[in-house]
Formats: sequence, structure tokens, C-alpha cells
Amino acid sequence: MYFPNTTWTWAFTIVTLVQTLVTLGLECYIFANFQIQEKANDSPSSRTIPTFLALYSFGFLYELVLVYDALRMKNTIQIIGLCLCNVGLLIYGAVQVEQIQNAVSILSDNTKISPLVWAESEPFLIIIPCIVGLGSILMTLVAWKLYDEFAWTIYKHISADLRMKRRYLTYQIFIALLKFDFFFFLGFTVQFLTVVSSDKHDAEFYLTIIAVPVTILVLACGAWFVRRESTFGMIVIILLFFAAMAYFCFKLYRMYDPITSPFYLPARPSMTFFAIITLVLIVITIVNACMCANNFNCGLKPHINKKKGPAEEKTTELSSNVAGQVPSRMMID
Repeated sequence: MYFPNTTWTWAFTIVTLVQTLVTLGLECYIFANFQIQEKANDSPSSRTIPTFLALYSFGFLYELVLVYDALRMKNTIQIIGLCLCNVGLLIYGAVQVEQIQNAVSILSDNTKISPLVWAESEPFLIIIPCIVGLGSILMTLVAWKLYDEFAWTIYKHISADLRMKRRYLTYQIFIALLKFDFFFFLGFTVQFLTVVSSDKHDAEFYLTIIAVPVTILVLACGAWFVRRESTFGMIVIILLFFAAMAYFCFKLYRMYDPITSPFYLPARPSMTFFAIITLVLIVITIVNACMCANNFNCGLKPHINKKKGPAEEKTTELSSNVAGQVPSRMMID
């Protein structure tokens, strides 16, 4: 599918691009200032700040990739998910302020960094959530227009069968959830590996590293199985999601268990945020995966695997402009 060349698609792209560039610029300044003034140190607190800043920056870059993907595929569900994800980045940005303040305070008390670092960084750390908040508002407004704009495309692609539209909507939700599952799982794992796990020879450390490619494989297989309507494959994926849910529940328990909680203290607020969001996403993904499996062999597969050429896409877009906006109920009825 080609990238739709419309006013609202470019507006959505520009909003997310400007937000990403400004935020990355501020994050780079904070990171450089910290690195310049920090003395040689390998404590968890010293690893906390670079990890948070790098993860936050990756979040915006990954979001930018998902924006292109959502607009290219005209996936309105993913666009709505991106607006919610941006709100999540806003919350994480607010959490980041306290986390970095605590880390700088600990390092300052141990004379490992100048106390001026916090005073120099605080204004920029406060500005970042404000920028993301403004970006979230603008993204939501443009997403509303895109929802109406893409409704006609879905109508042309699926036809007027309301039951088929619901099945296609369920499929779109599942695909979007897999992409967001990846980011939040990766974010939690990175924080554990860099901040919490100090023993590089610990079995849990190696198991966590192995879990990263395994997770990518599971998510990719989930997308493949739902497109091929493989019931057995979906059952395996659902069982693996239950295992992932048990893993995050276990991690949450360890984060607040009196015996193991000290190891998690430098990153506990942000790791708790990522763990809870991931758990919620896993539960929703499991429910949606069951709904997708229930829709197998009901005629959706040809619509999902049908590829349209650029000429057909342009024809659809011209038809949309001629026909005008389709009521927003078209997508969810």
C-alpha cells in the first residue's frame, strides 16, 4: 500500500515528527549534560538516567515508525492506539522527572556528580511533558478527522456487510496490540537488564536476554497465524500470552517483596508503570486473540490477504473525496 497523500495524513505526520524532534533535542541535551558532569561510576543510580533517557527517546522514534505504518495501512485502530500511547509517554515523562531527581540526589550525596546537574536539567524535564501533552491534544484532533477519512476506504475494501466490518475491526485491533505489546515489553526488559540486574552471570539475566528475541518471534507468529487463520497456532500464542502475564505478575511481586525490592528501587516507579501497562495490554490481547480465532473461516481471510495496487488505492481515495465524509458510525456499526 502506498502512503495516502491527504491533508490530514500529512498533518498527523507533521505533528508527531515535530514532537519527536523537539523531545529528542531536549533529551539529548539532558543526557549530554549528565555524561559530561558525571564522574566514573557504575552504580544503579548512574545507569538509571541514561537508561530512562534512551528508552524515552526510543519510544518517540518507535511511535514515529508506527505512525507511518498506520497511515500507510489506513489502520484507524492503530492511529487511536498511537494517541493513547502518546498519553502513556506523557505519563512516563512525568514519572521520569522524579526518577532522575532521585538518581541525581543519590549521586550528588556520594560526590559522583555536581548538584548543579539537577538545576540545569529540571526546566527541560518539565518542558518535555508539556510538549507531549500538546502533541497528544493535536494528535487526537487530527485522528478524529482521519477516522472519518479512512472510513470510506474500509467501506470500499470490506463492503457493506456489518458483521464482516466487525471481524475486520477485531483483526485490526489485534495487529495494533501486538505492536504496542512489543514496545512495553522491551521497555520493561531494558530497564531490568541495565538498572536492576547487577549480576551478569545470574540465570535470570540470561533468561531475560533470551526472552527478547523469543517475544519478537511470538508476536510475529501471532500476526502470521491470524492472517492465515490457524486455530492451532492461535491457541499456542494465547497460551504463551498467559505465560507472559504470569511473568509480569511475578516481576511485580518481586519489585515490592521486602527481600528483593531493594534491587528494584532505582527504577521501581517506571518499571511498575511499564509492567502494569504491559499486563493490561496482554489481557486485552488475549481477549482479542480469542475473538479473532472465533472469526476464523467466516470469510475474512480473502479481505485481509488481498493486496491493492497504487492505481486502485488512488481510485479509492478519489472516490472518498467525491463521496464526501462517511459517517463515523461506519467503522464500528
